[in-house]
Amino acid sequence: MNLPLRILLGYFLVVGLAAFFVLRIFVNEVRPSVRETIEETMVDAANLLAVMATDELKAGRIKDGAFARQLDEYRRREIDAPIWHFRKQSLDFRVLVTDDKGIVLLDSDHQAEGLDHSRWNDVYKTLLGEYGARSTRLDEADDKSNVFHVAAPIRDGARIIGVLTVAKPVATVEPIIERSEQTILRHGIVLMGGAALIGLGVTLWLTASIRRLRAYARDVAAGKRVTPPTGGGRELSELANAMETMRSELDGKQYVEHYVQALTHELKSPLAALRGAGEILAEPGLPEAERSRFAAHVLEQGARMQATIERMLALSQLEARRSLEHAQALDFGALVTEMIATRRGRAEAASLRFERGGFPAIALHGERDRLALAIGNLLDNALDHASAGSAIEIDLQQGDGQAVLRIHNTGPAIPDYALPRLFERFYGLSRPDGSKGSGLGLAIVQEIAVLHGGGVSLANRPDGGVSAELRLPC
Repeated sequence: MNLPLRILLGYFLVVGLAAFFVLRIFVNEVRPSVRETIEETMVDAANLLAVMATDELKAGRIKDGAFARQLDEYRRREIDAPIWHFRKQSLDFRVLVTDDKGIVLLDSDHQAEGLDHSRWNDVYKTLLGEYGARSTRLDEADDKSNVFHVAAPIRDGARIIGVLTVAKPVATVEPIIERSEQTILRHGIVLMGGAALIGLGVTLWLTASIRRLRAYARDVAAGKRVTPPTGGGRELSELANAMETMRSELDGKQYVEHYVQALTHELKSPLAALRGAGEILAEPGLPEAERSRFAAHVLEQGARMQATIERMLALSQLEARRSLEHAQALDFGALVTEMIATRRGRAEAASLRFERGGFPAIALHGERDRLALAIGNLLDNALDHASAGSAIEIDLQQGDGQAVLRIHNTGPAIPDYALPRLFERFYGLSRPDGSKGSGLGLAIVQEIAVLHGGGVSLANRPDGGVSAELRLPC
């Protein structure tokens, strides 16, 4: 999973969970809050009506007295009250009055008169002097069928002589509850959508800054001269500048350390050989033939040291450059033909031969001397590792904006462990005759190819031998 998606998912996880729990709390609180408000209002109504019914209950006229007539008048009233976003068009209180035994004496709906309600919590607890209330479902499977019952005692002095219960169906306020829930959910979704857009914008901004920093790091790793990216906040800009400072410091230090170590390692063997040969030459009475042989050995090791130093100087000059300095238009096919001709004598001396077709004229823009060095090193590498009496095949093609030079030999295959390291400085494989080169030739070829915007690669051929490929833009 890439970084932008991780940041976005992390943001959504935090914001989404927070919004989910907040919305859930709000929505879950709407219904009980509305019901608590209804119950609180019903407590007032029940106690008010209980006081109004006291005299007629004491006088025994509760069923056919003025209080009963007033309840009937209340039930017959018509109402149309626009309350904010809710229109109330019915009066929904039901009033029941019981005696001190819990027997219903009066029901505003005229349905429960004469029934025993002493076991219902509203009546039972009120007769005990406690707060009496209950919620009863008319349909056990439907929560919206609940009816609230809130009771108040009817007193004669300190004695409870009856109970007045006010009942109200929950369904009458269900539109208010549903509208409140929908409003909260709608605004919650809008809020989450806005948060998502903000999160997406922040993620894209942060990701773009990180991508610029990543591209800068990759360019630095590729050896390109690039300036640190700006923007993306002070912290990222400071990080880019710190990376640039670190790169400059490390490049200089590591470059010197690496080359000193590599040069010491490479010169150790020829220096030891020179010392040994010098000691032998210093011995008195050394035959002339032996003296000549060891003198030749000294010259050979000296030439080897000189070649190594010259190649190191050439490589260091290439690595210090970031662009072409003396580029010109040239014919790449003619340059390859010229470099083959300069090595034909060496090939014939080693019983090797070049096999090539007619090279097309390919126009390139580059430094002739550097390209000649790269082609020559690839040809030398093929000659060094080719089997005696074999052919070195050379092919040059142009396509997709590139000139591709392929050089194949039939020597031993490259071991798998060595393939990733072939272009490292001073890393080389033994030749068929047991000798070993400086390990700088392929590194020089790679630097020249990169300097010209191209690349180079080596691979084992399925039918045996090794194939080198130099690619240059044209």
